[in-house]
Amino acid sequence: MKTLIVYHSEHHMNTKKVAREMSGVLDATLVTPKIASGENISDYDLIGFGSGIYHGRFHDDLHDFVRSMQVPKGNRAFLFSTTGSKSYADRAHREFRSMLEERGFNVVGEYSCLGFDTALSSEGINKGRPNEHDLKEARSFASGLQE
Repeated sequence: MKTLIVYHSEHHMNTKKVAREMSGVLDATLVTPKIASGENISDYDLIGFGSGIYHGRFHDDLHDFVRSMQVPKGNRAFLFSTTGSKSYADRAHREFRSMLEERGFNVVGEYSCLGFDTALSSEGINKGRPNEHDLKEARSFASGLQE
């Protein structure tokens, strides 16, 4: 199974940590949305989309990328995110999943974990996240996608 992971990670590189763990399990090509625009999406059996949650949404770069891409019918996708708050992630996942399904993707799984977040305070919340437990869960999630 040929897999592509498109992710946006900023500030504390929380999402990049999770993307790397999943990529290792799936032997996936790991790219940002700007680099992914040069990829031939039809070459991949599975595409992962990951982002930190920004104001209750996946990053605009991912939204723009998905809107601009040609989606092969029935292509499989999964979502993942890092977030300061699980309630924000739930809303963001629903919105992004809906957009993917409208574009013709079959969404086969979702993963989210807490991440260090300094959006509301310079002290931040969720220090040390994602931690090894979160990364182990991300690897386990990715492994389940291979079945």
